[in-house]
Amino acid sequence: MTGQVDRLLARSLMDLGAVLLRPSAPFTWASGWHSPIYCDNRRILSSPEVRSFVAQALADEAARLYPEAEGVAGVATGAIAHGVLAADRLGKPFVYVRPKPKDHGTGSQIEGVLEPGRKVVVIEDLISTGMSSLAAVDALRKAGADVLGMVAIFTYGFDVAREAFEKAGVRLTTLSCYSVLAEEARDRGYIDQEGFKTLQAWRESPSTWNK
Repeated sequence: MTGQVDRLLARSLMDLGAVLLRPSAPFTWASGWHSPIYCDNRRILSSPEVRSFVAQALADEAARLYPEAEGVAGVATGAIAHGVLAADRLGKPFVYVRPKPKDHGTGSQIEGVLEPGRKVVVIEDLISTGMSSLAAVDALRKAGADVLGMVAIFTYGFDVAREAFEKAGVRLTTLSCYSVLAEEARDRGYIDQEGFKTLQAWRESPSTWNK
C-alpha cells in the first residue's frame, strides 16, 4: 500500500507488542519453519485507536479498489472482527468463511447470507503462504460469489504466496508488509543492523533458514 499507512501500521504493531522479533531465539511455526519473527494481529482488537485505524484503512482500500463490491467476506478466525468493522464502515453485508464446513447443524462453511453472483471483497488479517486465504476464496467461488479481490492487514511477501495468488487469479493488496516492518524495526532501534540482516536472510529462504 502506498502512502504512510504501511509505516504507521508497522509502528503501531510494534507499539502493541504484536510483533516479536527474536533473531537469536527463533520461533517454530506450525509448518515446521523456523522464524525470527512472530506477528500477532489479534492484539489490534484490544486497542480502540489502532483497531479503528485498521478498520478504516481496510474499508478505504476496499472502496478505492472495488467500488462495485456488494459485500464483504472475512476469513475465519483472524479476519472476522476486522471484516465486520470494515463492512460496517462500507455499509455492506458481511459473511465469514470457516476453514472447513461445520461437522454439525447445517454443515455450513460460509456463515451469513451470501446471494449467488454477489460481488465480494475478501478481508484477511495475515498472509504467509496464502494457502488458507485462497481456500476461503475457493469456498466463496463454489458458493457462487464473484470474488473481486482480497485486502489483508499484513503479508510476509513470500514468493510462494505471490505465485499462488497469481495462479488463482486473485488480486492481493495489503496495508503493510514484512520489508516495511523490518526497516521500521531497524530505524527505531527495535533491532540492530545484525538483526536486520538476519531478518533479510530469513525472508530470502524461510523454509531452509536456520536448519
